Amino acid sequence: MSNENTEVWITGIGLVSSLGEGPETHWDQLTSGKLPVPSVDAQDQAPYLVHPIVDIDVGAQIPKRSDQRQMGPWQHLGVYTAGLALDDAGISHNPELLAATNMIVAAGGGERDLDVDTTIMEKIDGVENPGPILNESLNGELRPTLFLAQLSNLMAGNISIVHNVTDSSRTFMGEEAAGVSALETAVAQIQHGQGEIFLVGGAYIAERADMSMLMEFGHTLWQGEHGSVWSRKDSEAGMVMGSAGAFLILESSQHARARGAKPYARINKVVSDRCNRQAGAARQVADSLFEQVSDQVPSGPLPVLSGCCGVQPQLNEEHDFLLGLSEHGIDPAIRGVSTVFGNTLEAQLPLNVILASLAISKGAFFDPFDDSGVEKEYSGQPESVLISTWGHWRGESLALVEKPDVPLRGDE
Repeated sequence: MSNENTEVWITGIGLVSSLGEGPETHWDQLTSGKLPVPSVDAQDQAPYLVHPIVDIDVGAQIPKRSDQRQMGPWQHLGVYTAGLALDDAGISHNPELLAATNMIVAAGGGERDLDVDTTIMEKIDGVENPGPILNESLNGELRPTLFLAQLSNLMAGNISIVHNVTDSSRTFMGEEAAGVSALETAVAQIQHGQGEIFLVGGAYIAERADMSMLMEFGHTLWQGEHGSVWSRKDSEAGMVMGSAGAFLILESSQHARARGAKPYARINKVVSDRCNRQAGAARQVADSLFEQVSDQVPSGPLPVLSGCCGVQPQLNEEHDFLLGLSEHGIDPAIRGVSTVFGNTLEAQLPLNVILASLAISKGAFFDPFDDSGVEKEYSGQPESVLISTWGHWRGESLALVEKPDVPLRGDE
């Protein structure tokens, strides 16, 4: 049963990206008064660019070498970042709270056998009917244990094992839309009294040749020099992938108050849909989603975080949708997060929610991420931040992060 007095508070943050580790590191780099300097690797996946993950001390959050050995890099990042969120919320050494913490993870698949992929691609190149060759190769060349390494819920399982988060567990798989579903579900469950505290988030490693290959099958990757995501809007465009782990602790306001926890911010709304991506369809969905939150969105200057991926035609459509907010009396101060972080797939919306919660708790918004002219200055103290996250293939969402009327993290 829903409780109209229940707010969904963000009480813990875990964040690792190409910019560094932890909320303060990210805040400092994005509010320096200068254009942020993204970390970009043009060699590892050439001709494609990636935003590589920073080095992390895996043992600081995954102390057992036996646990470390049976995880791949994407699991290392996810389990590590989840531990940071639990630490930040002050519950990592509280067995009773850990046992009561629900978990919703957004995850992709694990490792692939790139040698097998390459062999199959060579065999079927130019073949009119590749089906029989594909089936024969998959039956004969894939090692039986590879399936286990690809299970999407491995990350959630390892978080439970390493950090003792042992209440309900759910994994969504499906790129950017998985991160949306994870947050949307957790917020709805808290608002309807179906859980008091949740660990929610995702992780993605971009430095994977197999993922670059899969993305390029859809001709979705950018091959030019690095620049603002908005600078790609008049070309064929494409994504620059980015590595990131982003996890949050979400709590009902009653639960957080009872244990003396202060919030960074609150999540008011997460709404989503998905369309067939015919021309103009995503824009129509976005307009419909905005109608669901418009009564909560203040007029005037408004900070907006866009997860715009860089793929056409949705890049132009999201750009036009955000500028079109002016028709509702809103003056959007847009920040294209992918310019700095790249497209972090399952971590994209959790990352944006973390950035929004930092802006709320710090009482300031980020400097423009580029000089494209799309992003304007914002000098006020944010009361609300609107987040737009569109998947590169499917899924559109809006989220609204707000300042609750209570002392925040960092307040004296």
